[in-house]
Amino acid sequence: MRTGFDNDKYIQLQAQHIRERINEFGGKLYLEFGGKIFDDYHAARVLPGFAPDTKINMLKSLVDDVEIIISINANHIEKSKVRGDLGITYEQEVLRLMDILRSMGFYVSSVVITQYANQPNADAFRNRMDSLGISSYLHYPIAGYPFDIEHIASEKGFGLNDYVETTRPLVVVTAPGPGSGKMATCLSQLYHEHKRGINAGYAKYETFPVWNLPLKHPVNIAYEAATVDLDDCNAIDPFHLETYGKTTVNYNRDIEIFPVLKSMLTQILGESPYNSPTDMGVNMAGNAIFDDDAVCEAARMEIVRRYFQTCVNVKRTGMGEEQIPKLELLMQQAGVNSNLSPARSAALLKEEATGAPAGAMVMPDGTVVTGKTSNLLGAASSLLMNALKHLSNTPDINVITDSVIEPICKLKTDHLHHKNPRLHSDETLIALSISSVTNDMASQLLDNIHKLNGCDAFFSVIISPTDEKLYRTLGINVCCEPKYELRRYYHK
Repeated sequence: MRTGFDNDKYIQLQAQHIRERINEFGGKLYLEFGGKIFDDYHAARVLPGFAPDTKINMLKSLVDDVEIIISINANHIEKSKVRGDLGITYEQEVLRLMDILRSMGFYVSSVVITQYANQPNADAFRNRMDSLGISSYLHYPIAGYPFDIEHIASEKGFGLNDYVETTRPLVVVTAPGPGSGKMATCLSQLYHEHKRGINAGYAKYETFPVWNLPLKHPVNIAYEAATVDLDDCNAIDPFHLETYGKTTVNYNRDIEIFPVLKSMLTQILGESPYNSPTDMGVNMAGNAIFDDDAVCEAARMEIVRRYFQTCVNVKRTGMGEEQIPKLELLMQQAGVNSNLSPARSAALLKEEATGAPAGAMVMPDGTVVTGKTSNLLGAASSLLMNALKHLSNTPDINVITDSVIEPICKLKTDHLHHKNPRLHSDETLIALSISSVTNDMASQLLDNIHKLNGCDAFFSVIISPTDEKLYRTLGINVCCEPKYELRRYYHK
């Protein structure tokens, strides 16, 4: 796969820049960590060469200086808010984050429950954390937030919040999702540190939009496509342009809140260290791009993926239809359309030829491989097998014998009461693994699974969640035509 991003250079530049920012504030920095702290697959897709765990690996280079606080909104706890990508509640995600971060050697000191107003579920969550030996602190709703600066930065505002006593130079504030109160947590801590005579500063680490790329660069357009459900957009940072005469890009929400944030920092510190939202950020991603064409190509593909993902979500839920014309506009701005991937036309042609759902995948060498629905294999399973045969230079023969597949199909229908006997892609891999005991070709196919990472697949119908999950686990980018195989009301 063509790369355009220097991952090692990025880690070095980013860690160095954060160290410099810590020193600028006298040895202590509260860093609001936007987006995913690890498993950032969006960044990996639009910046080919960026690893999904790059940001956490960058923090590992600073691990002895890092302390992590996780903030969670009490209202999200009360409403059992769920992460769409993982299907778990925000409070479960807090515990998952703590387990993963601690297993990596990070010091996760505490959890801050923001917007606390005696919500029963928040109390239950805090009791659970107490039983697990996890320190937790409460931050309360503040009347007039964020505009009544004098009240907010006073003993009756931030002063009422619990103070988290931190011990390390870099305090990373992360969260299970947006709206968790990361910035307010940082500013509250800044207020308490200043009252205690401790020098400390605030900065924001957000990979996108990339401030030193043009406003309509495909990478920045791809970020708008990824956040189209938030109804926000990228914009030129007017404060940076006015102060320095330089054009930079920022998110409209950060631009809108900046005058308030600057006044708040002035109220807390006596003088704001920042003249613009761009000043506030520490992102160095733009400085690690070495092949802009490769990055643009990858970002354009991501924009189209987001379009199909949204169309499928509208089909599944009946909600979000207003997002589709916005994505169509973003595709126009990037100079692409829904037929960008050759896998789409190949899948639709295969369906037309066979009269059944079909799929297609673009291989690392540019070849497009297709798969059709058969009596024993679904389109996703068939495509997976054909892709592995191509990567292994294996002839187009049945690597898995019917004698292996048929008992699994019989188990599904006779004992597990499935109506569809065809194997899902995960079941197909199990059958392939069984076959590899006696079949060298099956073993060879398994040895090439890792080469599927980064490939683009397209299906002529919406595939099952089981198949989609397996494909994503393998690192395959999946798009589907927004239609179901069967005409019915309920689809599993």
